[in-house]
Amino acid sequence: MSVAVTPRHARHTAGLMRSIYLPRTADALAFAMSTYGIPLLVLATTHSAALTGAAFALEWIPRLAAFGWAGSVVDRRGAAVVFHLASLGRAVVLATGAVLLHLHSSDAVAIVTVMVLAATTGVLTEFSYIAAETAGAAAGRKAGVHAHRVQAVLLGIDQTATLAGPALAGLLLLAGAPPMLAVITVLSLLAALLALRTPPSPVTPALAPKGTPGAGLLTGWRTIRSLPALGWLVAGLTLSNLATGLFQAAGPVIVVERFGQSTAAVGLVWSAAAGATLLSVTLCRFALDRLGLWPVGAACAAIASLACLAAAQAPDYRSYLVLVAVLMAADGGMAVVLRTVRSRLIPPETFGSTLSVSILILLLPFPVAGVLTALTPPDAMGHVITACAALQALGLFCAFARLRSDPALRS
Repeated sequence: MSVAVTPRHARHTAGLMRSIYLPRTADALAFAMSTYGIPLLVLATTHSAALTGAAFALEWIPRLAAFGWAGSVVDRRGAAVVFHLASLGRAVVLATGAVLLHLHSSDAVAIVTVMVLAATTGVLTEFSYIAAETAGAAAGRKAGVHAHRVQAVLLGIDQTATLAGPALAGLLLLAGAPPMLAVITVLSLLAALLALRTPPSPVTPALAPKGTPGAGLLTGWRTIRSLPALGWLVAGLTLSNLATGLFQAAGPVIVVERFGQSTAAVGLVWSAAAGATLLSVTLCRFALDRLGLWPVGAACAAIASLACLAAAQAPDYRSYLVLVAVLMAADGGMAVVLRTVRSRLIPPETFGSTLSVSILILLLPFPVAGVLTALTPPDAMGHVITACAALQALGLFCAFARLRSDPALRS
């Protein structure tokens, strides 16, 4: 009598599903719904565009400031513990907010509540995100040469949540603020419970940075400087983000004023881009199996550079939509490469701090893109984007030329 034996890779995938993918899915959906839903909630509660913008800033300013804290705390306490506590804390905060908004739907208490929700959920979400990324990187290291498969799945989860989260939050908000907050609370609580199944990451308090943001950022910066391949890749993608950030910031100006389309057409561009990115991540997973890290990354970099240069001179809305979708799809492929490089090169004991610094650097071009958009006349926007696209091409060429010569990344 024969006994069925589960293949090793199937058992490994099932283990990742329970311990990494399911917690990440719940957290990513809560992340997307709170990030995009709370500014909508502020607008619905206050009917003030100024307060809505302030709420968006209150989400992101503390979130950026929390990077140093989050990285050092994850390195000292472990990803699973921080993931659990941050998700649980977000659930408590959101549940409290739902009760307060049920009791006070339109007075000063409601305004203060939604503004506090914006700030606190931003910070707690950053802690859970850094912890989830650290756990995912640990899973990638265990996968060895197949680390890119894990990173592709994680990126696909994030992109799916980004696509579905805002729409779900907006739909739930039609039923009122408490139902929307209740759903995000349930997702946060689910993430906290599932995080208990996440394998504990290595904790080395003697090597990890002290529990201050400055120490965490300094440790992460030193680690990046000690890994030239990672440093070049982060630098190249930072220049790339300046170009893609300009498309995001200037999108309404380009689509509405240049092409004469409606504001709904702006959303269609990014919906198409999200769908293209999901497809790209899936294809890159299989391409990396066959071709390796550098060829796929270099191909994505070349496609992104060409698409960016072409989109800056797009003659009509349809071609603009297609080119931006191609640009973001190539950017998604490079994101898989970056995640794989991080999981291979960064030492486990300083992963959280180094991840925090790398993400902070990669996000810095976005406010710069907003300033450039504000200062540039609409008819000159194409020239500015073209210049940034040229910088993007140069940065990505240097980054992937450096990656090609790194012996740790030749597989």
